[in-house]
Amino acid sequence: MKLQVERDHLADAVAWTARALPARPTAPVLAGMHLRAGSGGDAELTLSTFDYEVSAVASVPVITDEDGIVVVSGKLMAEIVRSLPARPVTLTTDGARATLKCGSATFTLMLLPAEEYPTLPELPPLAGSVGSDALASAIGQVAIAAGRDDTLPALTGIRIEISGESLTLVATDRYRLAVRELRWTPTRPDLNTAVLVPAKVLGDTARALTSGAEVQVSLGGDEPASLIGFSGAGRQTTTRLISGEYPRYQALLPSEFNAVAELPASVFAEAIRRVALVAERNTPVRLAFSTGQLVLEAGASDEAQAVEVLEADFTGEDLQIAFNPQFLLDGVGAIDSDTARLSFTSPTKPAVITGKSEGTAADYRYVLMPIRSAG
Repeated sequence: MKLQVERDHLADAVAWTARALPARPTAPVLAGMHLRAGSGGDAELTLSTFDYEVSAVASVPVITDEDGIVVVSGKLMAEIVRSLPARPVTLTTDGARATLKCGSATFTLMLLPAEEYPTLPELPPLAGSVGSDALASAIGQVAIAAGRDDTLPALTGIRIEISGESLTLVATDRYRLAVRELRWTPTRPDLNTAVLVPAKVLGDTARALTSGAEVQVSLGGDEPASLIGFSGAGRQTTTRLISGEYPRYQALLPSEFNAVAELPASVFAEAIRRVALVAERNTPVRLAFSTGQLVLEAGASDEAQAVEVLEADFTGEDLQIAFNPQFLLDGVGAIDSDTARLSFTSPTKPAVITGKSEGTAADYRYVLMPIRSAG
């Protein structure tokens, strides 16, 4: 096999497919990157990786008059291509070796047995499409609340609820809850289902698919579905869905509030960061709201302390509440608005952080449990 490809095209495709390389492959060949060259009028090189859970595929145009399949070390391929100069890359194979040339650099890689490489799953049936930037933004907003405890696998996922032309993304780690609603174009207007996708896979996928205008979402035909796929801009990925019962999060979304505060999001975030500098691990920042102001505090009387006073538009009875500073920062940083709106029921019940909405329901809600601090 012999082919030539532009370095930047190859680098993008290798970076995309290397995402799915397993950290601890169960078989040596799974550490490989599968390369398939196809000649003809639209000659292309298709790169793929698969660990029996997640697959990633990318195609790039090449110059070749030969078909061929080889498997090379995925990690080494990614490191080499990342370091190459911006020159055309030539790939040739001879027996058990592949040679990569770019400018004055030459690399020789040993081939892995291509016949042992597993067959990748096909994309499930198309379920619909959504704007790539909107999807990436929505996933970023909810992924911050996904759990990281593998002993609770359902909480490490992002729940995607499909109801007609509406997509709802949900994540929670039991201490906070993020919900984002967005519009999409389904293939069937009566489609109504919910699936649970690994948060890490979904986050990586969304960030890498923004080069195209839209992302196609494919869902396994079985009920319940076991596979979801995303494709766009010459790339595609599939991942197995997480099974298990998801918490009934709707009960955590307050419908009535006794107090509401609004203040500039960036000013609020900067103040939280400053005050939190004196907060010991697992200790909260304390917020005291009254008419026209917010007082932020952290630290104890026998340790370092910090206090900062901000102007705030506050309605309701004076209120004191405490939060995990990082969780609070995550929520304020995720809203798509210059103004942070905090809605409260009581100092012991969850608060809701949204952007300032003009007479319509907010499409993003971040629900945060308070910390009951001594005194």
